Amino acid sequence: MRAKSMFLAVGGSLALLTGCLNAPFMPPLGGVYSDINAPLSVDHDKSLVSPKQGEASAFCILCLVSFGDVSTQAAAENGGLKTVHYLDYNYVNLLGLYQKTTVVAHGE
Repeated sequence: MRAKSMFLAVGGSLALLTGCLNAPFMPPLGGVYSDINAPLSVDHDKSLVSPKQGEASAFCILCLVSFGDVSTQAAAENGGLKTVHYLDYNYVNLLGLYQKTTVVAHGE
């Protein structure tokens, strides 16, 4: 029974970690506080620099409740973009109690 409980605890922990930040570029994350900007796009040789952008965010509170829309479409609509050239993201984490992920779409 003890081995089964240990297996479930470890398996459950690993299952929770599989959804953690997964992007083409993984910057270092702080254990207490993180505020990171990084690219989501991987085809940079074709990316045009564009000052026009739109953002879409999702939040997680106490690692219990998550909500928000971080889709490319939501970010483009929020910025009034018709064409998206590339995507970046911002990730904020405070002790795992508060997390925010923002997708930033750049385009025209």
